[in-house]
Amino acid sequence: MTLDLAAYGWHGDPPSGDGVLGRIVRVDRGECDVITAHGLLRVLSDSQRAQSETAPATGDWVQIDQDAQLGPLIDAVLPRANTVSRRDPSEAVIEQVLVANVDVVLIVHALDRPLPPGRLERFLIVAQDSGAEVALVLTKADRVEPSSEIEATIRAVAPEVPVLVVSLNQEQTQGLAAVEALLSAGRTVALLGESGAGKSTLINALLGEDQLPTGDVRQSDNKGRHTTVSRELVLRPAGGLLVDTPGIRAVGIWDAQEALDRVFGDLETLAGTCRFNDCAHDAEPGCAVTEAVKSGAVDARRVGRYRALHAELAEQRQREEERQRKNQGRRR
Repeated sequence: MTLDLAAYGWHGDPPSGDGVLGRIVRVDRGECDVITAHGLLRVLSDSQRAQSETAPATGDWVQIDQDAQLGPLIDAVLPRANTVSRRDPSEAVIEQVLVANVDVVLIVHALDRPLPPGRLERFLIVAQDSGAEVALVLTKADRVEPSSEIEATIRAVAPEVPVLVVSLNQEQTQGLAAVEALLSAGRTVALLGESGAGKSTLINALLGEDQLPTGDVRQSDNKGRHTTVSRELVLRPAGGLLVDTPGIRAVGIWDAQEALDRVFGDLETLAGTCRFNDCAHDAEPGCAVTEAVKSGAVDARRVGRYRALHAELAEQRQREEERQRKNQGRRR
């Protein structure tokens, strides 16, 4: 039986060459699974990196060649439409691609825990930097209603982002239709959020079956256990693709200046009226941002996070430039 890769998001004719076209559905612990028109293939990640300059990620479209000794190898990672990326949580200043070729990013948050503004801002920057549609999904509405604090955070941080509230349990399912409306044949939807946010439960509801494992949440601190250990792309019987991701604790941003400016659009607008173009919004005369803080029009904590994120990106660029200079020196 031949699979129709259009269901997995491929549009148009296959690329030229003798390789087999496929999409990576899972990368985990040195191996990856690739769906092709002829079925699922398993490929070693180390072999992939030896063949391609781009480290493959879940969601990538690839061309596969058959090696007589090593078996199937990825000959090329095809050009990406976009990526959902963060700064690698290790000490190295490098990009970690969470998923490639995404149409929608859902930021999932459980209503039984606080929603820190700084964390939501970081998730929004990561999501919007991809260029995909972005929505915020609030889960566990059957247990607790949105608090005034959460509602205030969303109004202040994400006033233009669609908010979907869902309730999923054995007795009732509410709000799921609004999430389903974002899915259609060939569209890829990635879910981001902390452990215990309800990502796997939401995906199971969208799939119509318990395909992904779910875990309990510790009552002492509302922290979830990592039931998802790899990024996995799953085909939905009714159409569309879903990517579950492990719970994200460290939301480091990566080369996301434009997205940062969009998330902090209110402050960017104010900054455009400062007396000096290079105003740091600290103690400079004629700073519209600090004046807004003094008048109470802007939250000083939000300005502090805005400045810290700008500094984080500046440090990242500096360290990346230093790394590139060292690499060039080694090649000489």
